[in-house]
Amino acid sequence: MAEDGNEAVPGDDAFRRTSLLGTVLEPSYSGAQSFMRRKYTRDLAGVDIAVSGIPFDQAVTNRPGTRFGPEAIRRASAQHAWGAVWPWFFDPFDTLAVIDYGDCWFDWGKKEDVTHTIEAHAQTILAEGVEMLTFGGDHYISYPLLKAHAAKHGPLALIQFDAHRDVEPDPGGRIDHGTMFSYAIRDGIIDPSRSVQLGIRTTYHGEQTHGIKIIYADTVHEQDPQTVADMISAHVGPGPAYLSFDIDFLDPAFAPGTGTPVPGGLSTFQALSILRRLKNVNFVGADLVEVSPPFDTSEITANAAAMIALEYLCLRAYQRGARGQALEG
Repeated sequence: MAEDGNEAVPGDDAFRRTSLLGTVLEPSYSGAQSFMRRKYTRDLAGVDIAVSGIPFDQAVTNRPGTRFGPEAIRRASAQHAWGAVWPWFFDPFDTLAVIDYGDCWFDWGKKEDVTHTIEAHAQTILAEGVEMLTFGGDHYISYPLLKAHAAKHGPLALIQFDAHRDVEPDPGGRIDHGTMFSYAIRDGIIDPSRSVQLGIRTTYHGEQTHGIKIIYADTVHEQDPQTVADMISAHVGPGPAYLSFDIDFLDPAFAPGTGTPVPGGLSTFQALSILRRLKNVNFVGADLVEVSPPFDTSEITANAAAMIALEYLCLRAYQRGARGQALEG
């Protein structure tokens, strides 16, 4: 709670909080809209995870608008910033010191510089021993983020929730949200033999598996969440892993606000249930991409994205020892 003169005055906790831990309740309809009301700062001292946005959507192949994604996810998160999270029954922010680092700045007129700019943005955070949770933006942003993470942790297992594999053939050099994982494989920054692509329900001429395990959408529908999570965990193993969650993993009924919606996808419940069961995965970073507010309906896509991000933070808090107790009665 912030101080105003000699009186304690609540509100705008994103700027006025003194501790990085805990949750201070604010009305969801007012106040500074950082993600989950975390402190809005670039001071990385004592920080476990930094949330940041990359409002870039110049690599899309269909509908634009994901440049507004980080703002929308932050705004939607306000209604979830109330403490303990179901079904974990704990507040992840009692365990994790999380800040909102703000957005990566880039010159929109110099698209050719964006890869280096995003990579440098990530390197600044990672160099301080701070993990990243990044909001896009279109899915191309994952490529420079992976480059920065692999430079620190070595080749990564990619766990990709998506309708598309994003490994379309490309000679290189293009900035395209459908080809960047081909670059990542070529550059050796992800390890295909430990990587998983989940919820896939599209195919493109010339695509190759590259040794990546593909779990198609119909398989996810046919299995329970624990079985799917076990398949992922067993394949990824104990090495460092990076989560990339494209919101079009969800069926358009649950996430209409995205650039390339594909019918036949998964529900928000399925996504959250699978994610929270990945307790044995050694995550070192994550991104959440392709939320396009201009095509959203009643903000349900941004709301789903905010909850997915919060679920990931609960998972990371659990992995660091957080435990809750379900209410009885």
